[in-house]
Amino acid sequence: MKPSTYIIAFILTSFLNTQIVKAQSVKENSGKIINDSTQVKKSLISTDSVHKLKEVVVSSKKPMIEQKIDRTVINVDASPSNAGSNVIEVLEKSPGVSVDKDGNISLKGKQSVLVMIDGRPSYLSPSDLYNYLKSLPSTAIDQIELMTNPPAKYDASGNAGVINIKTKKIKTMGFNGTYNGSVGQGIYNRNSNSLNLNYRKNKLNVFSNMSYSNWEGFNDLKILRRYKDNNDNITAIFDQRTYTKNENKDNLNAKIGFDYTINSNTNIGAVISGFINPDKSGNDNISYLKNSSNITDSIVKSMNEMTNEWKNISANLYLQHKFDSLGKEISIDLDGSKFYSNSESYLNNQMFNANNSFRSKQELLGKFPIDIQIFSAKTDYSHPLKNKAKIELGAKSSYVQTTNGANFFNIIPGGQTIDYNKTNSFDYKENINAGYINLSKEVNKWGFQLGLRAENTNATGYQKGNALKADSSFTRSYTNLFPTTYITYKASDKNQYSINFGRRIDRPSYQDLNPFIFYLDNYTYNKGNPFLQPQITNNFELGYTYNQFITTTLNYSVTNKIFQESLIQDGFATIVQTNNIGTKTNYGIASNIQLEAKKIFSTNIYLAYTHDNYKGDVGGDKLDISADMYLISLNNQFKFDKGWSAELSGWYRTKGVEGQLLINPLSQLNLAVQKQVLKTKGTIKLGVRDLLFTNFPSGVIRFSKTVADFSNKRDTRILSLSFTYRFGKSFKAINKKSSGADDEKGRVKVSGN
Repeated sequence: MKPSTYIIAFILTSFLNTQIVKAQSVKENSGKIINDSTQVKKSLISTDSVHKLKEVVVSSKKPMIEQKIDRTVINVDASPSNAGSNVIEVLEKSPGVSVDKDGNISLKGKQSVLVMIDGRPSYLSPSDLYNYLKSLPSTAIDQIELMTNPPAKYDASGNAGVINIKTKKIKTMGFNGTYNGSVGQGIYNRNSNSLNLNYRKNKLNVFSNMSYSNWEGFNDLKILRRYKDNNDNITAIFDQRTYTKNENKDNLNAKIGFDYTINSNTNIGAVISGFINPDKSGNDNISYLKNSSNITDSIVKSMNEMTNEWKNISANLYLQHKFDSLGKEISIDLDGSKFYSNSESYLNNQMFNANNSFRSKQELLGKFPIDIQIFSAKTDYSHPLKNKAKIELGAKSSYVQTTNGANFFNIIPGGQTIDYNKTNSFDYKENINAGYINLSKEVNKWGFQLGLRAENTNATGYQKGNALKADSSFTRSYTNLFPTTYITYKASDKNQYSINFGRRIDRPSYQDLNPFIFYLDNYTYNKGNPFLQPQITNNFELGYTYNQFITTTLNYSVTNKIFQESLIQDGFATIVQTNNIGTKTNYGIASNIQLEAKKIFSTNIYLAYTHDNYKGDVGGDKLDISADMYLISLNNQFKFDKGWSAELSGWYRTKGVEGQLLINPLSQLNLAVQKQVLKTKGTIKLGVRDLLFTNFPSGVIRFSKTVADFSNKRDTRILSLSFTYRFGKSFKAINKKSSGADDEKGRVKVSGN
């Protein structure tokens, strides 16, 4: 049988949009064979005998990492080792992103990142956001965008920049769907199921995604505290070990929405989303109190059980209108969110003598209802000017109201009594009004963008009294300006330079302002701080890109009134509290390199050097601590015949500093293999994370007259197996108009580990 030639015919349907309308099989003598599937040259071929094909599939492979001028884009499905993982585990592999022992997310060595979901803030505190993202399977995510210095259009929150997590949304005509199921096994097991559905016909698009997951893990924390006198002599030793079992079972996440095209210039849409995130933890703590000769004086055995269930429902309504085809358009977004939690804790402390004879016991019951309501409205307007210039204007107003309770009860023989020394109630209200202007212009090889954002903040806090405590309140009102500047120079097709500057703000999370005390054991507890002030950061960055495969950046930033989780000594007890500790200076250099060899092997290499310096005061103690940190991250992708592919990835970072903490080196190695099945509609992935079990933090803490060594092992070595299946009938793809707003959220607290 003679070989045939396949000719794909295109019809131009709009100025910037082409659609495949037919494919034809032509006999050998009809023309030249075309083998290149990625490029079809302009040609005119005449044929007499034509046979229509039933279907043509045009496919392409996304790179794992895409480097753009203002952001880095992570394509989640492009990495086989993401199989069976959650979003936190994907973030840990992303270039420049790290997650510390407490769930705080850092970008290029800086914390206080604004994390957004589909362009909207999560409204969760760092520890609560960590808990939520840990319950969200990676299969529900399409892309992750990393922006170290966002333009004025974005809220000024997040001194380290913005991480935007984009959930999946199918963009083809007809009914389509994707199912993913995965199981994982470490010390404990985990599993997840997710389903994405989409129906698009004519002017209407209806979409939804749902996920259900279960997660179990542990923390094995060891702390050795040495208390010293003014002459630096050891006076006492506190040897503590806490083993915590965490369970996040029956996690539900759901989203449903629609887009409707009224006409060629106007779109409207709505989205309703929500989650139920149960969390249960139990920790067993044993502490040995020793004298200066390391001889045990007494023993404390503590058991703390906590149950919590966060519930959220959010709604968004948007309108987008284009006035013309030149780019003049306006968008309006209305958002509302409600978060609710009702957690409980039971603390049982028992004191023993050195010979293990019983001394005393204390039982404490705590109930912590939290209610958070958030409303926001924003509008953005874009107007093109002459000679490749554009002006953008926008305004936003948001209102937040939180109600927090902490009710403590001493358990005594025969019943319970209210502990008025600990019981508390705290209400907080906040209104932020913002406006921005952004000007951009291209002049030959130069690109310029200047922006200015103004934000006015009004906040009130009210701490209710009880039988032993009086009421107290505070009111704050302040206005800040946030300029941004971007300059790019394209020297040639292969060489591009950039410089940018931005000023950003971080406001305290709602629960960090809450003055409540949360007990871990009799000698360790968290305490809120209603006197926290916002921190302001000035960011500078120089960038160079060569041939779209290597990008190098130099960065420098100074943060004033930086708030950091601090450790304060109170007798033998340690208070964990967020405070404004002073000034942080950060500078460094980072390079991202992408290489490909004959489409069989590709690698992404991320190299970074960061210097951090903290200067200030913590609980009356002077703080001046610095550290240099080096990071290397490698992700190697292998593509074989018959649908096989594999990945070998890992990272290593040297010693680093986080406020009062010096963290020892950390590393992780991942392996994965993938196979396409069921005529490429299905994918099976097998992977293992942290193969060598090396990703556990350890280090030293220095505070007051105390030095503490710590280590914290977690359930990070996970073997996972996943299966993905794509179903439904696909028709021609269409360009999706932008839907939803770019407004942010970001400061609620949910139970952390």
